[in-house]
Amino acid sequence: MKRAFLLFAGLLLFTLPAFGRMPELNIKAVCKARAADAKILRSVPDQSDAECVRDEEAAKQQLSTAWESTAARRRNQCESDARALGTMSYLDLLTCVQMTSDAKPDAKKPTGKP
Repeated sequence: MKRAFLLFAGLLLFTLPAFGRMPELNIKAVCKARAADAKILRSVPDQSDAECVRDEEAAKQQLSTAWESTAARRRNQCESDARALGTMSYLDLLTCVQMTSDAKPDAKKPTGKP
């Protein structure tokens, strides 16, 4: 019993850091899904597959910088919202992270009180 507990505790310690990692998404699949959605809705896609891939790659780079400095609670909320809506993409995650960081109160702003 003690051995099983130690094994479980060891596995837990080694897997916890992975939870804070930025999600790895298949960019080409994301772009194909967007094009398929546009086709289902009988609308013209906003951009070509190449433009979509370029934008997602750029968002991934920006998100990799912002992800580490974003609180775990906010990251988890952004991931959860994206999964629930079925819109998991780097652009969506980046937008969510940026919006939540913009919503944070800035401690350096003067309050007008003496």
